Amino acid sequence: MLWLLFFLVTAIRADLCQPDAENAFKVRLSIRTALGDKAYAWDTNEEYLFKAMVAFSMRKVPNRETTEIFHVLLCNVTQRVSFWFVVTNPSRNHTLPAVEVQSAIRMNRNRINNAFFLNDQTLEFVRIPSTLAPPPDPTVPIWIIIFGVIFCIVLVATMLLILSGIQQHRRKNKGPSEMEDTEDKCENVITIENGIPCDALDMKGGHINDTFVTEDERLTPL
Repeated sequence: MLWLLFFLVTAIRADLCQPDAENAFKVRLSIRTALGDKAYAWDTNEEYLFKAMVAFSMRKVPNRETTEIFHVLLCNVTQRVSFWFVVTNPSRNHTLPAVEVQSAIRMNRNRINNAFFLNDQTLEFVRIPSTLAPPPDPTVPIWIIIFGVIFCIVLVATMLLILSGIQQHRRKNKGPSEMEDTEDKCENVITIENGIPCDALDMKGGHINDTFVTEDERLTPL
């Protein structure tokens, strides 16, 4: 009698988990793609772990704290590691709504992925959108990065101002010396008029031509 009851319950529970059944979800795993030579074999132990993770996720949902591992049913397991699963109601012989299962999986997606060393691409829950992982915390605080950028900008601006000042100072010093050299060259130039060399006019102190100086001017006492 007990054996008959056991087989009856097993048959009823097996009917609950069918491909494309109501509230059923398909799962695809790409263990070889994700882990390469370190890939592990999918066996009953891995199935047990998957059921445990799903039950753990369901217990996080309000009013589903009594969910146990045996309430998670797997079916149509393939060697390429794909299968279907449902979560049954602990008190009744029917499956839990797909919305509740989907919400539980999404809330604990990272925990499930980490349990199998996979990610959203290699552990795919069909019909359950993947969740975005939280952005990783930067190893360096943001305020240090901002301070470094501002410090570099101020340093570059200071260097440019210093170089600009040095160049302007050199130009100022170079200007008067060039003018003096030009005047000296002009003073030393000897012009030739009518075949007679003539000294250039002294532009600074002037030059007196003795030809036009009168006798009185020459004898004028100091």
